[in-house]
Amino acid sequence: MAARRVVVLAPDQVQPLDAVGPIEVFHTASLVSERAAYSTEVVAPGGGVVTTRSGLRLLADPLPDPQRPADTLLIAGGEGTRAAANDPEVLAWVAAQSARVRRTTSVCTGAFVLAAAGLLDGRRVTTHWMWCDLLNRAFPDVTVDPDPIFVRDGNVWTSAGVTAGMDLALALVEDDLGSDIALEVARRLVVFVKRPGGQAQFSAGLATQAARRDPLRELQAWMVDHLSEDLSVPALARRAHLSERQFARAFKAETDMTPAAYVEALRVERARLLLHDGATVDEAARATGFRSAEVLRRAFHRRIGVAPSAYRERFTRAA
Repeated sequence: MAARRVVVLAPDQVQPLDAVGPIEVFHTASLVSERAAYSTEVVAPGGGVVTTRSGLRLLADPLPDPQRPADTLLIAGGEGTRAAANDPEVLAWVAAQSARVRRTTSVCTGAFVLAAAGLLDGRRVTTHWMWCDLLNRAFPDVTVDPDPIFVRDGNVWTSAGVTAGMDLALALVEDDLGSDIALEVARRLVVFVKRPGGQAQFSAGLATQAARRDPLRELQAWMVDHLSEDLSVPALARRAHLSERQFARAFKAETDMTPAAYVEALRVERARLLLHDGATVDEAARATGFRSAEVLRRAFHRRIGVAPSAYRERFTRAA
């Protein structure tokens, strides 16, 4: 099978990781699958040297002929998308290229370019949480969801900012090559394994893998909505209709985490979001099933590296 050609639009002042992160995922997928699964090319209006926001320079090709076959179009984000979203030549090229590719994608503020090209009308999309309100106001025909890491609406995929582009690329790899390849790519790149698209953008990034077997996968989804309930191994094993030993062994094999570590990570993740929204440490502990605020403090410091009170204070000041 021929390599899937991925065209990455990276205008001047692009956020470098928005472009380079997904490219590295696609390249690693080719290494893992031991064949040229993807070919990637960075393009920009006029081609030549593209200076990123951090000063890193990329060498880009001119905008290619949209008639040339391509599999995926990816619009990287960054300050340069402001000019791109107001450039008739770029928007015409994006629209023409999108009409001929299998899927159109964006990272971060790359969604503004797709929206300006008329490609997001009537669709549910996301972008970096800082720019969701602006995208919603600027393009009222677009349904902006500020929470997910990435959103798929038909053949259009949009993602949040920066590292979320790698989550998006991993999801694309899984869609193309299967979960085993995507998992190995994530392991090689030492990134969060199969971080679910619906996970909140502003989070600790729960580093876990979705279980392969439906009963365990369904249990994982149930746990997210029942964090204040009994999530001990005996209780979870009963819900999964397995013995405690079978459950603990299967869960560890499929998620690379013990049930207790997984539950703690889920609870800390939710507590972090609650603290960001202004909850007290005691309120966050009660809502997430920790026996006391002190237990939450120990778990939070172990996983996040700071005390929950300090974390809450930091974002209260920012607000």
